[in-house]
Amino acid sequence: MRQDGPVLEMRGITKTFPGVTALSEVNLTVRPGEIHAVCGENGAGKSTLMKVLSGVHPHGSYQGRISFRGEQVGFKDVRASEQCGIVIIHQELALVPFLSIAENIFLGNEQRAGRGFVDWGATMRQAAGLLRRVGLRENPQTPVADLGVGKQQLVEIAKALSKEVELLILDEPTAALNDEDSATLLALIRELREQGIASIVISHKLAEIRRIADSVTILRDGRTIETLPVRAHPDDAPELSEDRIIRGMVGRDLDHRFPERTRYGGEHSTALEVSGWTVRHPVDQQRKVVDDVSLTVRRGEIVGLAGLMGAGRTELAMSVFGRSYGRYESGTVRIDGREVRTRTVPAAIGAGLAYVTEDRKQYGLNLIDTINRNISLASLSGLARHGVVDEHRESSVAERYRTSMNIKAPTVHEQVGRLSGGNQQKVVLGKWIHADPEVLILDEPTRGIDVGAKYEIYTVIDELAAQGKAVLFISSELPELLGMCDRVYTMAEGRLTAEVARADATQEVLMRHMTRNRS
Repeated sequence: MRQDGPVLEMRGITKTFPGVTALSEVNLTVRPGEIHAVCGENGAGKSTLMKVLSGVHPHGSYQGRISFRGEQVGFKDVRASEQCGIVIIHQELALVPFLSIAENIFLGNEQRAGRGFVDWGATMRQAAGLLRRVGLRENPQTPVADLGVGKQQLVEIAKALSKEVELLILDEPTAALNDEDSATLLALIRELREQGIASIVISHKLAEIRRIADSVTILRDGRTIETLPVRAHPDDAPELSEDRIIRGMVGRDLDHRFPERTRYGGEHSTALEVSGWTVRHPVDQQRKVVDDVSLTVRRGEIVGLAGLMGAGRTELAMSVFGRSYGRYESGTVRIDGREVRTRTVPAAIGAGLAYVTEDRKQYGLNLIDTINRNISLASLSGLARHGVVDEHRESSVAERYRTSMNIKAPTVHEQVGRLSGGNQQKVVLGKWIHADPEVLILDEPTRGIDVGAKYEIYTVIDELAAQGKAVLFISSELPELLGMCDRVYTMAEGRLTAEVARADATQEVLMRHMTRNRS
């Protein structure tokens, strides 16, 4: 049942950490049944604000006032906010992979049969009803590990519905989803709106925000900049443009989303040549995940690699970089015309290769260590004297990258896990740039990063190419490939399907090649 006033009001929210003011006098108002987007650059304070609201940062650790359904509230923990009807779904899903769907939905909220026993019959019946409500037909006893990421997101929403949610908070809900799963999730959020459930959606995907949101609140540097309506009426087409949202986020117009390419003035020799590269799946060895792929990247070039999910782009990159994925079958790698052995990651680094992974948190960074130690990881030998790392020199190098790459942190001794996604990505890039590779393979280098931080990273990539480095750029965002690359290879089902020159490349041309059958 909808009320006349706001379902949520946050007023004057201020949150500080040692040396950093994360939020300063932030205001946010959400109406019943509204989809309210929160936008801002990485480090703007979006996730911190939601952690304040949901009790991750408990009442008393911040200043300001929160009212929910017209009553002032202060949550001591997440359980308290959930009991009130506020449920947050984080970007990193909080599901236990080896438990069933039903067990995950009611984890910590078990259906009891008395004397401390679980009523499994009621658990399965209610889980099945919740799954139908979110559009899943899976058996409630299915292990969560058997589901794709898109369906796991829907299980998280089913879990929220089991707690009689009135305000659902989704932090980057489609960041790891393909287009089909994203569309399914967005449709469900709309359905929940029709049922009177309000949602707060944090996302960097501005096109999605324009598609589903009713209002947008923009944060910048921990402050509320403005709240804007997306459309005059829920059934109208969006009136708010992406450029208008970007202007609020970064404080300026981004007339050019990509830096103007600085062309390499030296000789354009081939830096990387991959020939006949074939790799089989690590478990199902009957299946080729990379099938007879050959490509080249010249010095000073940024070459794109496009493909749909499962096309084999990451598998190609990881297998070339130290054979760190799958079972190598055949193929050669040449750097500057010389065949090199890349059987291990150290051997690949020694040959002049660097790989910026698409999963920075799992493969790219040590989140519990500091900025300076992460930046030095790929080049410790160059910072060591008699086998011992010179910590003063290590910190000096890291400070240079913190300044030149605009990494927002008080010192290089800050723990990397405390940084925003965009700043974490800059640390990953700094690590590999310091290793001074000849060839950089960048796998989704701007995933989950706002437009301002993207531009800074694009600039770094362009400068590397201008120095004569060779860059292989993997991205799921076709406008990114078109804006950054000199030419683009397309992949489908493990094979290259086309090589498209910059002048001939459009989204339609690339998509046509990305969906070609192997035959």
